[in-house]
Amino acid sequence: VTVLILLGRFLELRARRASGAALRKLLDLGAKQVSLLVDGREQLVPIEQLPVGAEFVTRPGERIATDGVVTQGLSSVDTSAITGESLPVEISPGDEVTGATVNLSGRLVVRAARVGADTQLAQIARLVSEAQNGKAAAQRLADRVSGVFVPVVLVLALATLLGWLAAGVAVSTAFGAAVAVLIIACPCALGLATPTALLVGTGRGAQLGILIRGPQVLESAAAIDTVVLDKTGTVTSGRLRLVDVIATDPGTLHRLAAAVEHASAHPIARVIASSYQGELPPVADFADTGGLGVAGTVEGRRVRIGRLGWLTEHRPDAAVPEPLRQAADEAQDRGHTPVWVGWDGTIAGLIVVSDTVRPSSAQAIEQLHRMGLRTVLLTGDNRRAAATVAEQVGIDEVIAEVLPAEKAKQIRRLRTAGRTVAMAGDGINDAAALAEADLGLAIGGGSDIAVEASDLTLVQPDLLLAVDAIRLARATLRTIKGNLGWAFGYNLAAIPLAALGLLNPMIAGGAMAASSVFVVTNSLRLRKFRR
Repeated sequence: VTVLILLGRFLELRARRASGAALRKLLDLGAKQVSLLVDGREQLVPIEQLPVGAEFVTRPGERIATDGVVTQGLSSVDTSAITGESLPVEISPGDEVTGATVNLSGRLVVRAARVGADTQLAQIARLVSEAQNGKAAAQRLADRVSGVFVPVVLVLALATLLGWLAAGVAVSTAFGAAVAVLIIACPCALGLATPTALLVGTGRGAQLGILIRGPQVLESAAAIDTVVLDKTGTVTSGRLRLVDVIATDPGTLHRLAAAVEHASAHPIARVIASSYQGELPPVADFADTGGLGVAGTVEGRRVRIGRLGWLTEHRPDAAVPEPLRQAADEAQDRGHTPVWVGWDGTIAGLIVVSDTVRPSSAQAIEQLHRMGLRTVLLTGDNRRAAATVAEQVGIDEVIAEVLPAEKAKQIRRLRTAGRTVAMAGDGINDAAALAEADLGLAIGGGSDIAVEASDLTLVQPDLLLAVDAIRLARATLRTIKGNLGWAFGYNLAAIPLAALGLLNPMIAGGAMAASSVFVVTNSLRLRKFRR
């Protein structure tokens, strides 16, 4: 009996070590030393001595020591360790790089931006560790059952002993049956059912660039029936370009609009400001109305840029030239976004900007539909442009012209209507909606506040990864339920056999050990999960 139990524990320990291998590999990726640049000369120092702002050298074949910005050199970088993406990324001065990724070709000089616990690798490892140490609802149920199960089994073993003695059998036979009950009912498999599946599932997710925040996320992912998607940066690439400037004097309109937008951090503002090649005049009295538009005084004019309704709300009698209205309609029909510009109570013209749909978005939407999920596009953009994008990728429902503060209300409305909602977004204005949803997915490259508000973080900005995240969460939960079902079923079937004297204690010991090994081995199947 002792040999069989020890053998089972040994096999279980080996399997459990394998289940945590993904996190250990992740932690081992970090560099131990770095070639620090001091007065133009390289100096090899431990990674702990690298300060923020210092420059370091990375040669071909070496891992980049920490997160930073390239200051010199051209190269390609293998980011698969962090993002799960196998294709190398081309890097040039000004590009950001992530610690633990591999420099493939050229010599790079990098300025350290984050070190130690602040690096992306450390944050990923921390999130994975926290998720692995949590408990899903199913495991909490198993814990409660185990608390009752153990004293019940002790009573059953005593009852078996007394029952067989009362029946007049030999004392050794009675004790053998009682010991068999105790051994077969050892609840090891119950205790292993959830932690091992969580270890493997969350570790495999980290390898693929999917960070699961905690066990409760698994239940949420299994229950969702609706996926709400932000447009810019989620369904589309988020890399806007200026298409056209339509006005009587396009140069003046572009200059004044760029001057005002230069003070804003909005993606549309950045593309308008950066697309103007000349020198920008100063701006006074800048004001941002949050999702409606911006205003500022430039060259003696009060310039307003944003939605048409907002520009005309103080001057409802302001005439909108018919050519401008037609141009705006045509832009929206093509899926472009018209931005209206006016000053001193008049509509001066419009600037047309465009975004491109991510190549993988249509395929991701198709797969979400195959999983039985309804898709909704939630955006602050105009209805016609949003409808055009939704039609391109096959999204079921469109909710457009929503102010940032109202996105969470729309999520709440869907939940009140009985839907279980997942929200995918990347911007600061998506944070409240991500927190309000039953399942929040922060798309890679998004803001820190969006990542903090989410339940699942996708390191790579790819909607197909969102599909894989839901698949992995569901697969992990299925494994947990399968493990618990086996553990409960095994005990329910085996205890009566042991009590009736049909199981030798040695066989019971082997079966108990085998049940634990089975649970862990079943969890290890998650290591084969593929995108």
